[in-house]
Amino acid sequence: MDCFVYVLGSRAETRHLTYVGWTNDVMRRLKQHNTGKGARTTRGRAWVLLHSEWFPTRRAAMSREWHLKRDRKFRKKLALTIKDKRAARRMTMRA
Repeated sequence: MDCFVYVLGSRAETRHLTYVGWTNDVMRRLKQHNTGKGARTTRGRAWVLLHSEWFPTRRAAMSREWHLKRDRKFRKKLALTIKDKRAARRMTMRA
């Protein structure tokens, strides 16, 4: 079973936020988070996909999720790219 670990990012007024999760369909899950049907902590914000990794098993994906949740340095580095990703997204939507 294909599983993915993903990191989402959102910008609050004074800080960057990240969310780490796992799923078998990253784009469906991102859509759920953005429509308020994801995890409670993600509701009410616009999220962008910052990072995803593929794993062959659910166990491997959940293990990686556990490690990413504890790696604040990596998540902060990803969060700083939010501005660049949103600009690229807007350019794509206009084309």
